[in-house]
Amino acid sequence: MLASRLLSILMLLQARGRASARELAQEFEVAVRTIHRDIDELGAAGIPVYAERGRNGGFRLRDGWRTKLTGLSESEAETLFLAGLPGPAAELGFAKAVSTARLKLLAALPPTLQPSAERIAARFHLDPGIWFQHAVALPSLPVIARAVWTERMLKLRYRRAGETDARPRRLGPLGLVLKAGVWYLVAQRGNAVRTYRAANIHDAEITNEAFARPKHFDLAAHWREAVREYEGGVYHEHADVRLSPRGVYMLDLLGPYVVRAAAETASKPDRKGWVRCTLPLESIDFGIRELMRLGDEVRVLGPRELRARLGESAMRMARMHRMRQSRRRGETQR
Repeated sequence: MLASRLLSILMLLQARGRASARELAQEFEVAVRTIHRDIDELGAAGIPVYAERGRNGGFRLRDGWRTKLTGLSESEAETLFLAGLPGPAAELGFAKAVSTARLKLLAALPPTLQPSAERIAARFHLDPGIWFQHAVALPSLPVIARAVWTERMLKLRYRRAGETDARPRRLGPLGLVLKAGVWYLVAQRGNAVRTYRAANIHDAEITNEAFARPKHFDLAAHWREAVREYEGGVYHEHADVRLSPRGVYMLDLLGPYVVRAAAETASKPDRKGWVRCTLPLESIDFGIRELMRLGDEVRVLGPRELRARLGESAMRMARMHRMRQSRRRGETQR
């Protein structure tokens, strides 16, 4: 445990440049006194780590000193190669850099770890895209990525509801998120933080204006909250239904949010296995189309408007198909 923490402290100082004893204690969930002992252990091992006093002081490594990757375990080395995403890296414009970095990493690994790292890279491929969706051209994505990395303001036009901005927007790029094969830009506009779909961004340019990224902004935490709010805000209606055992299985067609809501509200199955539950719907019109995908494996109990309109839609479809069938019979008799 001590050796692992010492190596982690060393890597953290190498990555960040400087860290206070309190920050390190919070990071590794130990006492500040323990961190001071760890720093002494590193110094005794010949690591050139020293303390800087003052308000912005802390521990740091001597300028220009770097450690080699000799502390990696076999599983850690394998994970690093598994984490490479060549597809998204290419979209960001980093394909060559990722390939070069993998070669350097492989060369830096001890000989005993190289075969296992190469083996996992050859046997696992990560495809973050979704089925039945062709790759969308993203000409602005490399520009956006450079703006995020260099902390420069972006000037761009955004297409929404089929219309593109007449005037460019100026955004402070906070980060990029890949969600289900779709890239999103999280950016600051004025005092608000908003999300923009990268495929809808056009004429992106990096300006000479520096962007002061908020010090405590956490991209991952912001995205989790944004997803929660989006999923909760999309569904404005609900349906009270009864589902057959097959209907419960078919709920996957309506998405994971609906599946989770059904599970949380489901009653005990009756003797035939049917359960009563509440399903979230985006709207009555959208709900009709979604519920019809379940066929006769669902019984809608309410609300009254949804039940009535779903019945009318089913009757229109039945009449249309009966008419077609009658016409075919008449043509056959002729």
